[in-house]
Amino acid sequence: MEHPPIITPEESILQELESQRPNHAPTLLSRAERHLAVERGFLGLYRWYTARSQETRNWHPDLTFDWRNYRQDHSDDIHQIVEGFFAVEQYVPDYVITLLRLIRRSHGRSHFHMRWGSEEEKHADMWHNAVQFGGRRSREWLEDYMFALRGQEWKLPWDDPMHICFYTVFQERATQVNYLNLGLVAKGESPVEAYKNDEDPVLAHAARVIAIDEAAHYNFFLEGARLFLYYFPDEAVNAMVDIIRHFSMPAGDIIPDYAQLTEALHRTTIFGPRQHYRDVVKVALKNLGGDGLKAVEDGIRRSREVPMEDGQMRTTAIFDSLDYDTIEAKVQQLIGRVNQHEAKFGLDKIAPTEFVPNPDIEAWRNQRG
Repeated sequence: MEHPPIITPEESILQELESQRPNHAPTLLSRAERHLAVERGFLGLYRWYTARSQETRNWHPDLTFDWRNYRQDHSDDIHQIVEGFFAVEQYVPDYVITLLRLIRRSHGRSHFHMRWGSEEEKHADMWHNAVQFGGRRSREWLEDYMFALRGQEWKLPWDDPMHICFYTVFQERATQVNYLNLGLVAKGESPVEAYKNDEDPVLAHAARVIAIDEAAHYNFFLEGARLFLYYFPDEAVNAMVDIIRHFSMPAGDIIPDYAQLTEALHRTTIFGPRQHYRDVVKVALKNLGGDGLKAVEDGIRRSREVPMEDGQMRTTAIFDSLDYDTIEAKVQQLIGRVNQHEAKFGLDKIAPTEFVPNPDIEAWRNQRG
């Protein structure tokens, strides 16, 4: 009589691990290879961005706008909002220095960040001009206020590069929405009767130009966030949810009259909780392949880590939380634009940026049938 084979504890553990493995091959991309794909993507994106920005957005805060004809009789709330935007931009040196330390080892991100800082510096000077020509504040008041603002230092809300990338996606979109809605008021199109007399072509021009800049910044960080989502899906999805759940605009905790700014933004319907959810969170999440925050969080809860043959852990079901078919297509489109730029000066023949497929995506497709 044959006896059943004796299974040792070690063999039992191995059988359990084997049963937990997905029915597809382990990942072909190491963590280092994933980082390299992200870094090359950022570098190509930076090169493409700077070429485009120099061609299409080369404006000056003093000379582009007709400051002599800027209105001085705006409502108190519009004056308050302009001064608030000026105050937020006073921390540009902190935004640049603090963040640069965090991403300095990344060629594409660090060099873009310096370019971003130079563009944000123009925003600060533009709002400085708006306050000066607005006529409500003296030169001495403005100097004293600026000195007081810079007595505080802005601190990073997150201390890792991935979280910061997602933070800037939502922050840049929120800033763009602020400027777009201020532009509507300045064009005489406010939905609130009390602000229909705040029409000002100069302020409308300024708001439109700066909103275009913020849209360009938003798109840069959006492309970078997609790179993270594609090559580091589990970490990136969790980072994105962290940002959405705990988001706040920069410098709100150190500007002394920030509460008055938020109240004025709410009264004018330029920005508030409704605009933040409808025009920032929903729009950005859709651009990142999400169908609502709850659906993303449900995907995270369904996911679990299982061991692979190479000793790494893979998170399953995370791909169901976002539209990864679209994310992959967007990453491919980005690399295509980068390739077109590289071909303009011959880099395509020396060191082209290549699209590196994430085999996890194809394995996920095979699993879902």
